[in-house]
Amino acid sequence: MAFFSRRRKKPGRTSSVDARPNSRESSRDNKERTTQSLLLSPALEENLSHLKKIFTDCSDVVFREFLFAQREQIKLALVYIDGLTNKSQVSDQIMRALSLEVPAATDNTAITKANALHYVKMRGLCVHQVKETEKLQEAVDAILSGDSILLVDGHATAVINGSRGWEARSIEESQIQGVVRGPRESFVETLRTNTSLLRRKVKNKDLKIESLTLGEVTRTDIAVAYLKGIVNEGLVTEVKQRLARIKIDGILESGYIEELIRDNPMSMFPTVGYTDRPDRVAANLLEGRVAIFVDGTPMVLTVPHFFVEAIQTPEDYYEQSIFTTFVRLLRIGSLIIALTLPSLYVSIISFHQEMLPTPLLLSIAAQREAVPFPVFVEALLMEIAFEIIREAGIRLPRQVGQAISIVAALIVGQAAVQAGLVAGATIIVVALTAMASFVVYYSGSLAFRLLRFPLMFLAASFGLFGLIGGLIVIVVHMTSLRSFGVPYLAPIGPLVPGDLKDSFVRAPWWAMKKRPHLVGQNNPVREVSGMRPKPPQSTTQKGGDADAGRRQN
Repeated sequence: MAFFSRRRKKPGRTSSVDARPNSRESSRDNKERTTQSLLLSPALEENLSHLKKIFTDCSDVVFREFLFAQREQIKLALVYIDGLTNKSQVSDQIMRALSLEVPAATDNTAITKANALHYVKMRGLCVHQVKETEKLQEAVDAILSGDSILLVDGHATAVINGSRGWEARSIEESQIQGVVRGPRESFVETLRTNTSLLRRKVKNKDLKIESLTLGEVTRTDIAVAYLKGIVNEGLVTEVKQRLARIKIDGILESGYIEELIRDNPMSMFPTVGYTDRPDRVAANLLEGRVAIFVDGTPMVLTVPHFFVEAIQTPEDYYEQSIFTTFVRLLRIGSLIIALTLPSLYVSIISFHQEMLPTPLLLSIAAQREAVPFPVFVEALLMEIAFEIIREAGIRLPRQVGQAISIVAALIVGQAAVQAGLVAGATIIVVALTAMASFVVYYSGSLAFRLLRFPLMFLAASFGLFGLIGGLIVIVVHMTSLRSFGVPYLAPIGPLVPGDLKDSFVRAPWWAMKKRPHLVGQNNPVREVSGMRPKPPQSTTQKGGDADAGRRQN
């Protein structure tokens, strides 16, 4: 008891152990506030001294001092990070232009220290984007982002030159959301490249892209994109507020943000969507949603996110609606199989054998005659083995991952049957479940992969009653979920009849006149009426009359 007792502290006294972290944190906060509030000095040497002190032991930070071409008494300094800056642009458009090629001043204007900064910015720099700052912290942030800053002696202002340029992966085909018909390009790890891909899809002045920075240490660039006039302004405000509440050391991938802005953080169902396809992001924005770009990852978040998106692909809107409807119904059946087939198999074999035809029951009984495990243990072991094989195939190098997955599945399955550890019917059930889970995208099948195991346990304990009870609990949980305040099961729960045209079925484009009601009510009309195509009967009639006239002649 004495070990778990707490000693009371006297009022007004604080132990040194408790005080030490607080003092350390307060000193760090004071230092950060001092740096953020510090202004640049007119003295060039003083500014360089501050920057060199900030970038101590940073060998990739370059400090280049040189003289102005038209007046050697004016000193200039360029600061940038090697590897994040376009070297050719820095050398040719900044240093060469200022030190060798600056045009001479006119007769009425003499270059002095007082007007050197204005002259340099207006006539000396050949950079596409420049801006000024008087704050030291803004200059430091610009350097860390890949820009170069130019300091002019005698001026307490730094010129930030847009000279970012680093090695990046080229635009390739999407590896996680492939299509047969449709665009092949996907997002990359560079933020501005991704926003430019979106701009190519949506050439509209109402496409707004607002930038902010998250991560106290990483200082990761974030961009929020939406279509003004279509999106609900309340949704945009909510997204910004949730992002502003994030206080964390680093943001290395969009998954960090996804977990910090979800409505239901403990649910296994994804209430924030993600994709690496520009066409899918553009389609979501046209419906009235918001996209969140994160620098350093090709995955773009979209909110709000609905359950029906698990059975939707970008290709659904490029093919004919009849075929797309069939494929969507196939995906729904595959999701049901992936979730319930192992549990259904366990419950029938364990409790409800009378539901099977007699020949099939005798065949399964003959297969299980030498199996030493109950059907639940047998199915559980095979499901776990297949999950191990699937994860191994993902983590292994691409050249050998697929081959090893196939070989491992064949060897494990065949050897387990021959050794009498599992029945052949169990192998078929597990294999069919695995194939059904691959019909939808990886993110859409994660929840069903996890829920299979508790449903199998309920089926082994209570039979079909346990399976049905588990499904009811899952449906009730899904109806309680929200994605940025919007019901997760929309348009099924709550029922929105007009939005059923693009849920489990896909109506033709000429029939989907309005945007989804719960996200596009700010501008509901998507297309004009009367878009249904019709055969050109009038042209046929005129052609017939012309032929008759030729025959009479």
